[in-house]
Amino acid sequence: MRAVALASGSTGNSTLLQWEGGSLLIDAGISARRVRTMLRAEGTELSDLAAILITHDHSDHISGLQVLLRQCACPVYAMPGTAKMLRAVLREHESRFQAASPEGLCLSDASVTPIPTMHDASESCGWRVQTPEGVFGLCTDLGVVTEEVIEGLCGADLALIESNHDVDMLLHGPYPPYLKRRIRSEFGHLSNEDAAQLAVTLCANGTRSLILGHISRHNNTPAKALGTVSAALREALPELLQPELVAAPECGPLSVEVKVSAPCSL
Repeated sequence: MRAVALASGSTGNSTLLQWEGGSLLIDAGISARRVRTMLRAEGTELSDLAAILITHDHSDHISGLQVLLRQCACPVYAMPGTAKMLRAVLREHESRFQAASPEGLCLSDASVTPIPTMHDASESCGWRVQTPEGVFGLCTDLGVVTEEVIEGLCGADLALIESNHDVDMLLHGPYPPYLKRRIRSEFGHLSNEDAAQLAVTLCANGTRSLILGHISRHNNTPAKALGTVSAALREALPELLQPELVAAPECGPLSVEVKVSAPCSL
């Protein structure tokens, strides 16, 4: 199982997940041309995608979706509120958007489950994808880590989580006060410290590889995010449980592969 962060940040987000039996795309916040080109570089065509999963309807997660859907035939899944919003905004493709139930759905030989998140969008979510080669979880754009997020991500072999901002950089940075309040609210984004706490919980429950994503260009750096999270992991967990830890660049790709010793039962 391999996850490729094609882009991760406020200028655009998109992640490819590949396994022996299939592939899917999570979010399309970059141009369709970039998505197509980057997929081909990873050995995947648009026609290979089992589905496109959308986390929420903010432009940095869907800006390339309209053109992309003209070029591929796969279904698009989102939480009901997000699916409704997408149908209204992208009327040309309204029949393509399907509401994912809380119980999840099956795609090829994978099981896909939405993870409700707290964000200022129309019913946002992360995603848990269980494949025969391992479990992948993705949660970004959330102001607070809820029990649903922990439950949805725990047991993932590989996870992409948000480490959006360094609190001091945000407070003393260039953003206006209203935007700083929004980012720090329970409907905003996770700080490095928030990400560190989540990382410790996940790795104590079996996560072997972590990607830190949606790192702010103005209020954080990859080095700060990695430093905060790695320090928390070293303090809380024995060396045996230390994961592979990387930061997703704003403009990818970044590829991480995990292998499990035995197939996961679906």
